[in-house]
Amino acid sequence: MEPNFEMEEAAMALGALRVAGVDEVGRGPLAGPVTAAAVVLDPANIPDGLNDSKQLSAKRRNLLGEALTSSADISVGHASVEEIEQHNILRASHMAMLRALAGLRLRPDYVLIDGSMVPQGLNLRAQPVVKGDTRCLSISAASIIAKIARDKIMVDLAQQHPGYGWETNMGYGSKSHISALRNLGVTPHHRRTFKPVHHMLYQDKIVKP
Repeated sequence: MEPNFEMEEAAMALGALRVAGVDEVGRGPLAGPVTAAAVVLDPANIPDGLNDSKQLSAKRRNLLGEALTSSADISVGHASVEEIEQHNILRASHMAMLRALAGLRLRPDYVLIDGSMVPQGLNLRAQPVVKGDTRCLSISAASIIAKIARDKIMVDLAQQHPGYGWETNMGYGSKSHISALRNLGVTPHHRRTFKPVHHMLYQDKIVKP
């Protein structure tokens, strides 16, 4: 089943004028920020082919990203590695979502959020949508924008910290990334509370009974 505009239309039938879709990317990686995007589509100008970003090639994502930039109200928000460690990845993801929504040109009056939870502190009418990036066009659009934005960050960080393969693994725990962690050590961009990184930092400090 391809995503559709039915949820947005249902919200508009209840009086909403600007419906935003929100999604995040980067909850699972061992390095880098978590990134969210908010997108308000123009119902009269929705790019063809919107889908979950994971279902699209990089070339297709970039083409759709350009189309969305020129046709929709889009905004991106991030939560840093420090914030992920200070809070937790779920809370940090929600912080990124709130920042993305705050960056839209005009305040939305209804929000469709990928997942099963509404971020704490969101003072807008909102609906969580499980697997929303495959069901809802606005959330699909947000998944594409978030993926493009975070991938660019990881490619830039890969140039500063070569050897970890971030330009291809985007910070996820691939075999080559884990191997590089062992050989090159932990960078400031690694999430120290995530198990593989945590174990690598503290394995020599464990005091056996």
